[in-house]
Amino acid sequence: MTLHDSDRSDALQQVDFWFDPQCPWAWMTSRWMLEVEKVRPVHTVFHVMSLSVLNEGRDELPDDYKTFLAGAWGSARLALAVEEQYGSEKLREFYTAVGTRFHPKGETRDRATLEAALAEVGLPAELADAAETDANDAALRRSHHEGMDPVGNEVGTPVVRINGKSLFGPVISPAPKGEQAGRLFDGVSLVTEYDGFYELKRSRTTGPIFD
Repeated sequence: MTLHDSDRSDALQQVDFWFDPQCPWAWMTSRWMLEVEKVRPVHTVFHVMSLSVLNEGRDELPDDYKTFLAGAWGSARLALAVEEQYGSEKLREFYTAVGTRFHPKGETRDRATLEAALAEVGLPAELADAAETDANDAALRRSHHEGMDPVGNEVGTPVVRINGKSLFGPVISPAPKGEQAGRLFDGVSLVTEYDGFYELKRSRTTGPIFD
């Protein structure tokens, strides 16, 4: 029996994923989820959160991180504009395009890079204007809180929602491939079955390994 596209979509388990385009750890987890899709009947739906929103009012942050957060507004605003105007699948494409530039390629996080990512996925350069205005920040905050409120204020990005349960992480480096990616997903999915599960953690000893 051959599944039609609509039937195939219905057969897939949806995993919701919240990211800030500037976060390398969210990028690693997103690449893992794309690997999971190759070996498990899963479809990832991407959503925007904002590290800048998350850290508003936290005056104790180091100055270099405050600088980072000041620059992070733009790409999150633009990502949300892509989602609102062109849909979640185009957001998925844009995140891959801009994230590849930001993270593995280490390109400058400026308007030119945003425009290049937009062009790669067939979107107009003028959409980058959204990065330079706070006019839609109420919507950005709504998207942020939809993802972040269920996991509390002690975590950041990435956030995944599996089986209706939202969790911070997994924080991984490098992103596993193939069946190893699938087995990790199986384990993360399994812990969501127990409502009393809250935390597993160990000290991080490596930075993001992009491959």
